Amino acid sequence: MRAPSGRLIITIDGSSSSGKSTFAKAIANELGLTYIDSGAMYRAVTLFAIRNGMIREGLVDEDTLKGALDQVHIDFRFNPEKQKHETYLNGENIEEEIRNIEVSSHVSPVSRIGKVREKLVAIQRSFGRDRGVVMDGRD
Repeated sequence: MRAPSGRLIITIDGSSSSGKSTFAKAIANELGLTYIDSGAMYRAVTLFAIRNGMIREGLVDEDTLKGALDQVHIDFRFNPEKQKHETYLNGENIEEEIRNIEVSSHVSPVSRIGKVREKLVAIQRSFGRDRGVVMDGRD
């Protein structure tokens, strides 16, 4: 698919452990496109919520998180040293931190919030307008 800008957009979906991430990363690298991991985006929002006290005792303060979504800015940048795209939240590289157990244990309830999904889909669409991308994930 090509975005209205003429940029190439490739989306890959599939079940867990099907190899879609490996395939998506390989395509992105081969074609010089940005690799977008939608799961990492949900992890970034979860980290934002944890850092800002919106998750306590395993419960998400949905109303506060919904009201703070305008403060969430996510991007993916290629790291030439590691030869991979990394996740950034508000300008900070959070690639390692979003893979920890605390984020992993809270990402599911955050991802079920409709306003979070709307925000992240809007960001994903903006990536497609601005540059060629390979998107990996359910959205």
